[in-house]
Amino acid sequence: MLSLAMVGQAGAYRLVTGIWRRFMKDGRCFTTSASHQNASSSPSANQKTPSYSYVVIGAGSAGCVLANRLTEDPQESVCLLEAGPKDKWLGSSRLSWKIHMPAALTYNLCDDKYNWYYHTLPQAHMDNRVMYWPRGRVWGGSSSLNAMVYIRGHAEDYNRWQREGAEGWDYEHCLPYFKKAQCHELGENRYRGGSGPLRVSRGKTNHPLHKAFIEAGQQAGYPFTDDMNGNQQEGVGWMDMTIYKGKRWSSACAYLRPALGRPNLKAEVHCMTTKILFDGKRAVGVEYLQSGEKKRVFADKEVILSGGAVNSPQLLMLSGVGNADDLKDLGIPVIQHLPGVGNNLQDHLEIYVQQQCTQPITLYKAQKPFHMIKIGLEWMTLFTGNQIHFAE
Repeated sequence: MLSLAMVGQAGAYRLVTGIWRRFMKDGRCFTTSASHQNASSSPSANQKTPSYSYVVIGAGSAGCVLANRLTEDPQESVCLLEAGPKDKWLGSSRLSWKIHMPAALTYNLCDDKYNWYYHTLPQAHMDNRVMYWPRGRVWGGSSSLNAMVYIRGHAEDYNRWQREGAEGWDYEHCLPYFKKAQCHELGENRYRGGSGPLRVSRGKTNHPLHKAFIEAGQQAGYPFTDDMNGNQQEGVGWMDMTIYKGKRWSSACAYLRPALGRPNLKAEVHCMTTKILFDGKRAVGVEYLQSGEKKRVFADKEVILSGGAVNSPQLLMLSGVGNADDLKDLGIPVIQHLPGVGNNLQDHLEIYVQQQCTQPITLYKAQKPFHMIKIGLEWMTLFTGNQIHFAE
């Protein structure tokens, strides 16, 4: 059985096929073959091949949650495969400061060590621009790279999904799960959780430019919003952040690390999953590369794809699940014609507006080498001195 858990920024089929062609060129992926349909893929055919209740592909935001929740039952076993490395070196946040120091977030956005470093094909509706597209390749996935803004999306989006046929995705149905996941520093209320594993803080600051931004928005006629995830989501106000005690609080921190000590969880790194193994049309396992060696692992219950909005549909298509015509063009044997794979996805773009400040009160001086060293040393010793704050 095949389950799909997709999170993060979204893409388009043309981007995914572009990635496929690039991977084929440099040898990072492999063409699927008719062996998908061979019954020898089943666990009983090779007793040396490991088997688990669940095989989860991708240790990003969804994969970390799944690894934690599924292993709460000691009778179930989980194998979690991540293409990138762990989010800590030698178990230390300080030694992995590029991930865990909030003010250092820009380092990994321009580095392919923890980042797939994707670029789109030219986008027709963006004047044929090629868009840079960072995606996490590390424990925690994009939650280990992003700007740590905690925002759930507008309630009406969920209600629209319900109206369009995604039963069970309306906002009132999802809200209890949002609250269950969250531990907000301001405590629980109608919209916030107070005891979940995901730590959330309110990004307030006394910096005059933040205050000026919010005041300007109100002067322009926009309402003040006390909670961007609360009853009134429109307006200007302070953003919530996944930062706890001066450190990034990724899904790996919230969900994966508390589960690593469980004997029924096997978490592997540097595993490039190349295809899903099928017995007929039933997914029974996956094939992957680790340290140059081709390996297989099988699932007694489910293979769960949680590689995000680019890598999950990409792996499906590499494995023969997608639009049959497109797969044939790429020489991939078709397991299941499913034309929606990789289509109709949307991204949220950032637009930067820069203004000259009339007073020397901006954060520009923090980018000077002396100040960067000072901020870094303060964080290394006290986990303070680097807080970033957002107003929207």
